[in-house]
Amino acid sequence: MDITASMVKELREMTGAGMSACKSALVEADGDMTRANELLREKGLTAAAKKSGRIASEGMVLAVNTPDNHVGAVVEVNIETDFAAKNEQFRDFVKMVAEQALVSCASGIDGLLAEPWKADKGITVKDAMLQKIAIIGENINIRRFERYEVCCGGVIVNYIHGGGKVAVMMELSSDTVNDALMEAGRNVCMQVAAMSPKFVSRADVSDEFIAKEREILTQQAINEGKAKNIAEKIVEGRLAKELKEFCLLDQEYVKDSDLTVDKYLKGVGAEVGSAVAVKRFVRYETGEGIEKKEENFAEEVSKAMQV
Repeated sequence: MDITASMVKELREMTGAGMSACKSALVEADGDMTRANELLREKGLTAAAKKSGRIASEGMVLAVNTPDNHVGAVVEVNIETDFAAKNEQFRDFVKMVAEQALVSCASGIDGLLAEPWKADKGITVKDAMLQKIAIIGENINIRRFERYEVCCGGVIVNYIHGGGKVAVMMELSSDTVNDALMEAGRNVCMQVAAMSPKFVSRADVSDEFIAKEREILTQQAINEGKAKNIAEKIVEGRLAKELKEFCLLDQEYVKDSDLTVDKYLKGVGAEVGSAVAVKRFVRYETGEGIEKKEENFAEEVSKAMQV
C-alpha cells in the first residue's frame, strides 16, 4: 500500500512521534493506522513524545575534534535531571551527537535533527533522540551546536570542564603547529572557560555595544546619586575596566597575573617561531539561559498520587 504524506501527518498528530518514525511504522504496518500506532508504542516513541514537553535544563556540553585538529564541533544536549545527566547511556548519546555535528552540513538545529543518524542511516537524528527519551524516561533536547573548520594555517583546540558543565572550542592561527601550540591553545581555552570573555579583542566590539554599555553605566552612576557631569567621568573608567574583562586578549592571564593573554600568546609565538592568534572561540555552559522549573517536593508527590 502506498503511504501518503497525509497518512504520515495523521499518525504524527495522533502520537507526537517523529515524521520518519511515523512513516517507517506505516510502511511496516502496510498502512494500517491502528497497527502503526501500536508499533510506535512498542518502540516507546509515543511515550517519548509525551515526555518531550517537559523542561530539560540539566545535561552536558561536549567539544570534539578530528584527528588532524582541522575540524571541531561543540554541542549542548539537555535532559531533565542532574541524575539522568550522569547516566552512561545519555553521555554516550551526547558523544554521538557531537560526532554527528563534526561531519554535519547543517546550518542550524532543525537541519541537524533532520539529517540521517550517523550510527543508523535508517533513522534521523531526531528519531534517535526520541528513542533515547523512551529508554531513559526523561525529555532530551539537542539544544545547539557550533562547527569550526580551519581554512589554512592553524588548529582547532578544545577544553571540557567539570565533566561536561563547560566546553570551549577555539581556532588558533599559526604557521607552525606543534605540541607547544596545542598546549597554549588548551591554556587559553581554560582562560575562556574560567573568565567568560565576550570578544577576542577590542576590534571585535561594535560601536553599538559600547554605546549601550555607556548608557547603562551612566544610568547606574546617576542612580548612585552622582551628578551627570561626574557620572560621565566615572563611566569612562568603568567602561575601560569592563572592556578589559570582556575582551580575551586584554584579560589578565589566569596562570600568570604579570601577563595579559595577548602577551602570553606573543611569548608562545616567539617559542614556536610563528605568530599565534586567536581567530574565534565559542563557550557553552550547560543550561545557561534556560529557566529551570522549581517545584515543591510535597506538591510533586501529591500530583503523582493523583495520576
